[in-house]
Amino acid sequence: LQRVDDKYFIFDSLRKKYLALTPEEWVRQHWVNFLIEHQGYPKGLISLEKGLKYNQLQKRTDLVVFDRVGNPYLLIECKAPEVELNQKVLQQAMSYRSTLLTPYVILSNGLRHLSLEFEKNQKKFIPIPNFPPIP
Repeated sequence: LQRVDDKYFIFDSLRKKYLALTPEEWVRQHWVNFLIEHQGYPKGLISLEKGLKYNQLQKRTDLVVFDRVGNPYLLIECKAPEVELNQKVLQQAMSYRSTLLTPYVILSNGLRHLSLEFEKNQKKFIPIPNFPPIP
């Protein structure tokens, strides 16, 4: 963390720069640290705020993790801790997922996390109790 005047900034190890420390950015940076330091994901497979088009609108995802072939594997939608993980948050993540076609989606507000896996036979997402396996 870095303080400039009365504002705080957090270092983003992927983009190699300091970003304004918002509650959502705090959650996103914790996920980046968790993926790299605790799950062993290479930094090169993680993309922050990836741009995509949805219904002719330009959108940005919070985190996308790619498999070793370069396909989108995991979408993580981050919210501030006070934001409830509700249907609206799920719909937002699913709109991004409809373009990326990731087999896994995680919703997180830093306090609660919901891991989902696409079940091909049933053609729907189902909750899974653990973190998705490393591709």
